[in-house]
Amino acid sequence: MTELKYKRVLLKISGEALLGSKSFGIDAKVINQIAEELKEVYQYGLEIGIVIGGGNIFRGIAGEKQGMDRARADYMGMLATLINALALQDALEAQGVSCRVMSALEVIEVAEPYIREKAIRHLEKGRVLILACGTGNPFFTTDTAAVLRALELKCEVLFKATKVDGVYDKDPKKHPDAKKFNELTFDEALQKRLKVMDATAFSLARDYKLPILVFDLLNYGNIKKAVVGESVGTYIKA
Repeated sequence: MTELKYKRVLLKISGEALLGSKSFGIDAKVINQIAEELKEVYQYGLEIGIVIGGGNIFRGIAGEKQGMDRARADYMGMLATLINALALQDALEAQGVSCRVMSALEVIEVAEPYIREKAIRHLEKGRVLILACGTGNPFFTTDTAAVLRALELKCEVLFKATKVDGVYDKDPKKHPDAKKFNELTFDEALQKRLKVMDATAFSLARDYKLPILVFDLLNYGNIKKAVVGESVGTYIKA
């Protein structure tokens, strides 16, 4: 039996990570790989909540730049996260994993409305919980939704799974000499002006001492390493 470091985690998946080699939409190979890896850690008894972004389909801030009303554009972005959530649910169920989609916006034909007590019950019953439509409010990112849901659901850690293998002092794609941090405190990240997530999300995590682990989602095996406590990505703590 694999010994887990955590009992309940919140996994934040960026929409961009689902692109794979595509420029738009969902790469089936990527989402199936994520489902396979989640199945492995699910079988260990890990309780998993997932907040998923929608940037592979639509981003509210991009809509605003094109002249759209920001609130309406953000609601469109929330619906994009629901599309991703349903795709991930389908991939997980194909792997035999029991899961539920709960939405902060009411779309009862395809998802349950988000109710905190019911969400906790799903986790306790061993179901993977996919949380769509962010906070249900415009002007807030899915990073903020991930921190909020992690706190509401009493998760021990937030896994921020991206396309980068941790937090660097500068953009590693532009600067070959960029330095990766294995561990940071919230205060150090702020002092160094490191962009981990948006300021609202980061401040909320810092205020409630919710640790954040940033790692590369597309490197197969990283989720397992994270849940058993192996060194992966960048760990940010109070």
